[in-house]
Amino acid sequence: MNIFHGIVEIAGQMGILSDALKAKGHYSVGYNTFHSYLGYKDHLVNTDLNQIKANQEDIIHSFDIFHFHYNTTLHENYEDLPYLQSKHKKMIMHHWGNDVRFHDLAKVNNPYAYTGDSPPNEVMHENLTKISKYIKHAIVQDYEVYDYVKDYYEKVHVVPIAIDISKFYPHFPKVDKDKPLILHAPTNPDFKGTTYIENTLAELRKTHAFDYQRIEKMNHDEVIKLYEKADIIVDQVLCGSYGLLSVESMALGKPVITYIRPDLITKFPSVLPIVNANPDNLYNQIKLLLDNPMLRLNVGILGREYAMRVHGHHAVADQLLSIYSQL
Repeated sequence: MNIFHGIVEIAGQMGILSDALKAKGHYSVGYNTFHSYLGYKDHLVNTDLNQIKANQEDIIHSFDIFHFHYNTTLHENYEDLPYLQSKHKKMIMHHWGNDVRFHDLAKVNNPYAYTGDSPPNEVMHENLTKISKYIKHAIVQDYEVYDYVKDYYEKVHVVPIAIDISKFYPHFPKVDKDKPLILHAPTNPDFKGTTYIENTLAELRKTHAFDYQRIEKMNHDEVIKLYEKADIIVDQVLCGSYGLLSVESMALGKPVITYIRPDLITKFPSVLPIVNANPDNLYNQIKLLLDNPMLRLNVGILGREYAMRVHGHHAVADQLLSIYSQL
């Protein structure tokens, strides 16, 4: 099959999934119009919407499956969807969170939820209504996103974030380290809860010795080298689910702190090796890891196994191929 991914690269997923699909004998490439300091480039055509429109006929002719991401298609107003349907192209929409995180619904099971990056509810509803008229299947990364879109599509598939595990060699925390290194990498501090995290660390400094580094606006490849040195990684403490940083941290063998909504814990694979923390218990959870070097190591070991088993991109690609066969 020839598989089109587009048109927004989220957390490197279009490139990672394309790599795995190619390894299974298909042609897959991402057309990316979102260019950021993260510097994703593998298996991508970095372009803009005008270029995509100019080459629309060639693109539509060249691909069998159109795997769209983040509420985007070949046109900003979805005018391409009826045309793609008339050409009998298979289509699916992959939602990632802020594109569909309805403000009121996010607060129902999560008093900490930050939705400032999401459009107004009426805009999201209008977009989903237009898309689901032509696209009947959607993908979400987890059940935190599932509830926002389940009423719009005939079928919503839950497919975990993918990583190329071969690019992540484990660097487990050293149990004899005098000053553990805590890392936090907020792409958006408001969404991640950075203020809560850094205020908590300031309190812990009164009683504990540790180093802290906040990583921002760095190329993804450079950031991974810094993650390797960490003993504890704090990801996001407001959203209610984990993201790419948590997955990459686990793949590196690091204990990761993230908030998982209580009602979602059983929705994830068993033995989820994440230290669960929200703003109310963050102090105690970080202190727990600081006080217990062996716990840091053991959580890191479990995290590495979990990332390999759940998030390896070849296994995720198998799930995608199964979904494509249902379209």
